[in-house]
Amino acid sequence: MRVNKKMSKLTVAILFGGASEEHDVSIKSARTVAENIDTNKYEPIYIGITRDGRWLLADKPNNEFDHENAVPVILAPDESIHGLIALHKEQHQIIRIDAVFAMLHGKTGEDGSIQGLFELARIPYVGCDIESSVLCRDKTLTYMMSNRAGLKTPTHWALEEGEQVDSSKFTYPVFVKPARSGSSFGVNKVHNESELQAAIDDARIYDNKVLIEEAVPGVEIGVSVLGNGAELTTGEIDQINLTHGFFKIHQEKNPNRNSNDATIVVPAPISRELSDSIKETAKKIYRSFGCAGLARIDMYLQEDGSLVMNEINTMPGFTSYSRYPAMMAAAGMEMTELLDKLITLALER
Repeated sequence: MRVNKKMSKLTVAILFGGASEEHDVSIKSARTVAENIDTNKYEPIYIGITRDGRWLLADKPNNEFDHENAVPVILAPDESIHGLIALHKEQHQIIRIDAVFAMLHGKTGEDGSIQGLFELARIPYVGCDIESSVLCRDKTLTYMMSNRAGLKTPTHWALEEGEQVDSSKFTYPVFVKPARSGSSFGVNKVHNESELQAAIDDARIYDNKVLIEEAVPGVEIGVSVLGNGAELTTGEIDQINLTHGFFKIHQEKNPNRNSNDATIVVPAPISRELSDSIKETAKKIYRSFGCAGLARIDMYLQEDGSLVMNEINTMPGFTSYSRYPAMMAAAGMEMTELLDKLITLALER
């Protein structure tokens, strides 16, 4: 049976969940999308992906989408189908879609994997393509590309699977983190040699490639970038003011009340001249990595005004307390308008 979409609306498949450690964050982000998407313009179809990789039709993004009556669904790589195959018990149902919004964070969501499926299916999708997703997901590749673009990066070392390291070679403190993870999972600040191995072991839970980097003096800032090609806009810059430790997000008991160890200030308390300069730098980075749709670019601002790369998030959080939408809102673009713009950008590529 073939289902025809309503001519007055665009059908958008919104994916959430996933097999990464950021599964729960993804659900929260997708819930915000569901609450704010313009249903006069779009017909959203929600697809929950379980932790073991099963795709299921869902009424809304929530933690209960995996139940005994849930209908399995496949996004067909066959471009003639241009959509989903719902596997009902007695028959298959083809659901044509106009675009995909994969609100998936972390592994398989931001690393180019699912973008490859969308490319095979020839379905427009929100966000960066395969190549830019790969470059931005792996922090070692991000640093390599940033150096080539003339931007400073932290002094760092990469450990491949099974590789050992001489703990006496570092100037402490250092940060130990998975090379390809997010939301601060597996990240530890190490103050001396005796703490190093435990931090490496923790990071390896999330990735077999581990990054060790020396601490960077300065404050952490973020820039939200929106657009394709030369037509880019930014939100207001935010600044992370630490109270202790290091910045973590999405792991707090009460995330709506800010991070446990930091306060996020937007707009950042910096001059307009410096703000404009940082935004232009962020746009340059965005273009050099081939980003499209959206990305959040995090950097360290040092006392002399110079910038040091931190990371690029190709599908940043969209929860009620996430940084990217807060920066866009501070610049005058509220969530419904932002979602509309992102879907439009996907269709234009």
